[in-house]
Amino acid sequence: MVSAESETEAEAVTTEKISPRETITFDIPDSSQTETVQEETNSPETEEPTETEITVNENYNAVTASYVGNANGMIDTTDLFSSRDLEQTAELTGAQYLTVSDNNTINITEAGIYVISGTAQNCTIKVEADKEAKVQLVLDGVNLTNTNAPAIYVVSADKIFITTTQTENTLTVSGTFTADDETNTDAVIYSKDDIVLNGLGTLNIVSSSGNGITSKDDLKVSGGTYNITSALDAIEANDSISICGGTFNITSNKDGLHCENDQYEGMIYIADGNFTINSNSDGIQATTILQVDGGNFNITSAEGMEATYVQINGGIISISASDDGINATNKSSSYPVTIEFNGGDTTIVMGQGDTDAVDSNGYIYVNDGTINITASTSSFDYDMSAEYNGGTIIINGEQVSEIPQSMMG
Repeated sequence: MVSAESETEAEAVTTEKISPRETITFDIPDSSQTETVQEETNSPETEEPTETEITVNENYNAVTASYVGNANGMIDTTDLFSSRDLEQTAELTGAQYLTVSDNNTINITEAGIYVISGTAQNCTIKVEADKEAKVQLVLDGVNLTNTNAPAIYVVSADKIFITTTQTENTLTVSGTFTADDETNTDAVIYSKDDIVLNGLGTLNIVSSSGNGITSKDDLKVSGGTYNITSALDAIEANDSISICGGTFNITSNKDGLHCENDQYEGMIYIADGNFTINSNSDGIQATTILQVDGGNFNITSAEGMEATYVQINGGIISISASDDGINATNKSSSYPVTIEFNGGDTTIVMGQGDTDAVDSNGYIYVNDGTINITASTSSFDYDMSAEYNGGTIIINGEQVSEIPQSMMG
């Protein structure tokens, strides 16, 4: 099982090998730092995979995204997001207000809430706090343009919240990143620890030579609008990427969402959100599990989605691909190489050439949902076996009653 510790401790994720189809559990109790937050809870027993809605907390007029997880997927996500993760506003009592300036580094060394505003060049917001510290950066109309250093650089902390107010914020790195000793700080927002992105505003990120956002630990998004243009991956994390809300407009020379780690980590979970991804490589790539429970996706890429185990439980997915639409490949020996459809509405349009709309180097299971494929070469390709247990499959305008090994257009 995979578990996560309380927010009062570091949220390090520990793992052990699990058998195929065993559920991974994230367990995050409420933080003691969010006692004033009234978390709206829903029963995890609901059969609906997940939903996100906005409610208003009367305590300090907070806007909170409530979340219902999925206990029945490959990843048990019922307690994945804490109450503070879901808050789209910050409690500003006792907050510090900072203004950026040219050729300056803002050093944050203590836990707390920091409201940041202003326009500057070659200015880095650097967080180097205690490993138990939770730091919230509230971006309130920030415009930073750097030549070779991250706009936000997290050296150490327990967890970083980056929250946008109802403003537009722009972070740009226009040149080639310079390493910090042995750390290759190759992202506009670069963190060695957990990041949570939320808020009511817009965050524009331009990375001319590297990634847009990088977390060397876990990365979560529960709200906000993100317009990201990157030379490499737009959003990248080592351990996991979890998203339950937000709007994402991504243009990437590499992957849109990328999570890569060892045999047991490198997972991506998406419950909700609106995604427009134009990437030269993969739209969404995970080492182990990619689980989609909801959201709206418009992906144009070489490969739309890729992982060892791809599970589609919901959502409206549109993929235009030049290689594979959805691909399961052996990136991790801890999970069976599988593509599983349990719901949702998936449309895949393939380019010309040696392409596969749904390509698994192992198994394919279609249990429910609608799959609509336009492909001149191959609609389904699998190395082991395929099962059609329910749902609707349409290939080149024709509804079929079985999963073909391939179907020519």
